[in-house]
Amino acid sequence: MSAPTVDPEMRNTAQIAPTNTYRPRDRVWVFRNNGWRSGVIESATERAAMVTYRPTQERGTGVDTVTARYVIARAEEDPLLDRPPLQRSA
Repeated sequence: MSAPTVDPEMRNTAQIAPTNTYRPRDRVWVFRNNGWRSGVIESATERAAMVTYRPTQERGTGVDTVTARYVIARAEEDPLLDRPPLQRSA
């Protein structure tokens, strides 16, 4: 997986997707600890998104709330983070 290299403060605001366009379990990159980390959306409003992300390359996760500037959609799978949606019984 190759993380984005763009500085979130230098992103063109016209090209930033609003946080309310993301849905739970969407794969994203989240800017935390001076770098882009793989993450998934837990919930989102028009002002911010709550994400679960990997703070390091090791196992383990963190949870944080971020604004749109600090989130980018991610296509690649992260085998330690991504999981299939929960199956609901009838």
